[in-house]
Amino acid sequence: MPQPPGSPNPLHARHRAEALSAALPPLLVAAERVAATVAPGVHGRRRVGLGESFWQFRRYQSGDSPAMIDWRQSAKSQPVYVRENEWEAAQSVWLWRDRSPSMEFRSAPGLPTKRERADLLLLATAVLLARGGERIALLNSGVRPDHGKAAVDRLARLMTDPQTASDADPLPRPESLPRHAQTLLIGDFLAPLDRIAATVAALSGQGLRGHLLQVLDPAEESLPYEGRVAFDGMEGDGRLLVPRVDAIRDAYRARLQAQRDGLAALARGVGWSFATHRTDRPPTSALLGVWSALAREVP
Repeated sequence: MPQPPGSPNPLHARHRAEALSAALPPLLVAAERVAATVAPGVHGRRRVGLGESFWQFRRYQSGDSPAMIDWRQSAKSQPVYVRENEWEAAQSVWLWRDRSPSMEFRSAPGLPTKRERADLLLLATAVLLARGGERIALLNSGVRPDHGKAAVDRLARLMTDPQTASDADPLPRPESLPRHAQTLLIGDFLAPLDRIAATVAALSGQGLRGHLLQVLDPAEESLPYEGRVAFDGMEGDGRLLVPRVDAIRDAYRARLQAQRDGLAALARGVGWSFATHRTDRPPTSALLGVWSALAREVP
């Protein structure tokens, strides 16, 4: 695994932000492409309400307000029709991805880093949400949610801001958010479960619906190494020399499964969703799962 990073310094943060900025246009293009691939299979969140966008005509029913009657449409035929509009009180969706050093890991040159895949999935989700008229924002950015392509472009720029690009915390900072908003958190979620539970509790306690997407490298799932291996921590946790990796493989996989089971139980306990994704698999399946979770109606 890569060597652990040195102590943070402003110069390193600036260089990293510049590198992220240079990669931003291709990342946006890739996000648009992934979103376009998924878009034909997704369904919107159209609901009846007080919006201004037309949805459908239907026959007048007992209990309908006379103000809903569309007299022009009704004059064309015998039945009386009412005009239904889309629900335009679009919920804000707050997006976050892990920016900690462990997200820079990849086990093979041909694979994206966990950070690259998380960035791609976050932006592709933002594209789909913006197309659906939802308001989006980057959690912990201090910027209010907005809608449309401008919101996606602004979110992408915020992802390269030196202040947010250098944030090494593996979990978002809880902040006050609008009740009934939604949040999507993307990361490797390998932090202690009690820390993750505290973050989820702080957000769900505000009435937010949430979704956790765990992104891992395939080697982190299978531990495919053989023989004597030295593992270098990426977040200041030192080096671990394992004389025989095969001797600990089963215990490692059991520990990872326990972490995942804990995450699933944690999400289930507050009515959130939890899913996993590997960086050697297409991003489209993960994006479709995220969209399905976001579009699910509140019971």
